[in-house]
Amino acid sequence: MVPGDTADVPGARTEIIGLARGPVDYDILLPLTPELRKAFGFANAAGLPMQHPKAKWLVLGWGAAGYATMDEGLATMAPAALWRAATGDAAVLRIDLAGDVGAIAGLVWIEVSPAQIAALRDAILAQLARNGDDQPVAISPATLGTTHVFFHATGRFNIFYTCNAWVGETLRAAGIRLGIWTPTTQALSLSLWWNG
Repeated sequence: MVPGDTADVPGARTEIIGLARGPVDYDILLPLTPELRKAFGFANAAGLPMQHPKAKWLVLGWGAAGYATMDEGLATMAPAALWRAATGDAAVLRIDLAGDVGAIAGLVWIEVSPAQIAALRDAILAQLARNGDDQPVAISPATLGTTHVFFHATGRFNIFYTCNAWVGETLRAAGIRLGIWTPTTQALSLSLWWNG
């Protein structure tokens, strides 16, 4: 396992973040503090109730724009959208809220410092595409699912830079040790295990 460049982010590891493994990718779960609710408050206008009292976690994922505009999910993804995803598609950031996540299968907890959570927040916010008023741009309509919203992101999704590679890069930017390239859920799982 070749280690990737990891930012040096100080502080005692007194907090936790989660990584939720799905069929094809991992999502990052950040504890929904008042600071995080404020930083992602722009999602309210897109229909995500950031102040909901039962929301405890901010769930974040990055991926191909073609996936965000599907009606039913990966099984119904058109061949053209699959081709674009493999060869290069615009990127999107998916934002969702979660309450009690204890029953989520495949959830991995990582101990982090408050400074690492702040670094994750800043790294993710920096990857949102913005309009002339410096506001993130929601994708409308985003029909996949009912509780999350999609925003245009910077960068391009392709077979070499996948959602899991993005998770690895984003975590390394916050000082969390991982391998240099984590393109699949298996690669990311191995890297998490290898790095403790």
